[in-house]
Amino acid sequence: MSTGIHETAVALSVRALTKTYPGVIALSDVSLTVREGEVYGLVGENGAGKSTLMKTITGAIQQDSGSIELWGEDLPGGDPHRAAAAGVAMIYQELTIVPEMSALANVLLGRLPSRLGFIDRRAARREYANAARLVGMNVPASAQAGTLSTATQQLLEIMRALASGRRLVIMDEPTASLGPEDIQRLHDVIRGLKSTGHAIVYVSHDLEAVLEVCDTVTVLREGRVVETRSAADWTRRGLIGAMLGGIALDAAGTPPAQALLGPPLLRIEGLRAPGVDVSRLDILPGEIVGLAGLVGSGRTRMLRAIAGADPIEAGTLWVGDAQRSWPRTPRQAVRLGIVLAPEDRKAQGLVLDRPSAWNVALGQFGATGRRKPVLLKRLIAWARRATERVGFSSDRLGANAGTLSGGNQQKLILARLISRPVSCLLLDEPTRGIDIGAKEQIFNVTRQIAAEGRAIIWSSSDLDEVVRHSDRILVVAGGRVVAELPRGASVHDVLELSFAATTAAEHETEVAA
Repeated sequence: MSTGIHETAVALSVRALTKTYPGVIALSDVSLTVREGEVYGLVGENGAGKSTLMKTITGAIQQDSGSIELWGEDLPGGDPHRAAAAGVAMIYQELTIVPEMSALANVLLGRLPSRLGFIDRRAARREYANAARLVGMNVPASAQAGTLSTATQQLLEIMRALASGRRLVIMDEPTASLGPEDIQRLHDVIRGLKSTGHAIVYVSHDLEAVLEVCDTVTVLREGRVVETRSAADWTRRGLIGAMLGGIALDAAGTPPAQALLGPPLLRIEGLRAPGVDVSRLDILPGEIVGLAGLVGSGRTRMLRAIAGADPIEAGTLWVGDAQRSWPRTPRQAVRLGIVLAPEDRKAQGLVLDRPSAWNVALGQFGATGRRKPVLLKRLIAWARRATERVGFSSDRLGANAGTLSGGNQQKLILARLISRPVSCLLLDEPTRGIDIGAKEQIFNVTRQIAAEGRAIIWSSSDLDEVVRHSDRILVVAGGRVVAELPRGASVHDVLELSFAATTAAEHETEVAA
């Protein structure tokens, strides 16, 4: 963490910013100061006002009152082009990369240099190389962006901001889709930007990452600034308390299963699928099993194969004490009592332009009233019980799923799964991009589900969450379960085993070659 921040020039000054919508105070008298060479963390629950504040700074919306200054110059609200020209860059959680275009074309999108009416390819390559050097990236300019990893695509977005000369970079949930190695690489890039005088606003639910890379952290709650301190003066527990208004959370994670008795609820043998190789896996009733591994380890592919979402080459499945044909579709898996909450909740888990109640009933409309019209009123009445159980407000059942926060969207999917008569839930990244309060609610619900005798297999790139909220941990590398750890294992244990397995696999590949 750098020193002397308060002696540098002010990059961004927000003073008494207020924004209201009918019946809602989105921002109330918000003030903050970000200096050159500073990484400024902004945290708060979904609905705390973070998105509204960022949209106001970038000109996407107009504030009702208050002022925004960038390097001492007044920045009128409601004008995104003016904000961009003043040096503001916004890097969203959902990246804006054009997959079909090259890395260079994405970095210089909308501003390819020209000469005599033609693209100046030499100048374009020079600009790309300069931006790549700033972030330490060696991807060829001609590489197709859609073939690159999420972490590399994120670096392309940062390069786009740097190539256009923008000096205030706002990052929205920058670590949400990254594994530990890529997070460290991103943080190294951010530290490099600090050294060149860039100002970074770092908006994240990943509190450990915030405390590691930020110099200053502000907590927002209900549209107001709760407190601003040096990152060195904050702790994770202190941040959570400030975000939730002093409400204490269970720091030890979910309690362990009481007793895991009887035959396995689910048994898998000889599962072979593209990128997946599982010799045997037993899941007991009432058990929460966490899948842990590095990015690309095969956790998602494994869950999708079990759920019938991806084709398999071979595999034997027992549900209870009965052998079953392997499900070839998610519908067949549901009939066997197996359901999946996919990694991408927006693209694969929800129909965003349909009401929340409709999404809960998706795939089981007959249960809401046989031989009767599927009316929204009836859907809401039917969905109320399942959604109340996951902490979803029944007042929002008529709202379209696309208008909800990430946490509430995840609750809708969970409500849909538990409303079915299923015995095994597969949850892929259920807490990605959601706030700390919603995470705790989801963990509490999963423990209640397990207490009923159902089983849960879940995956998360947040290794701390996996070790805190699982009865046992399966370490996955190369699509294989390479180790099993008991409850109480450490993140260090998981990483050590993951790196060892990955290194061994790479060595085997080299020998075979």
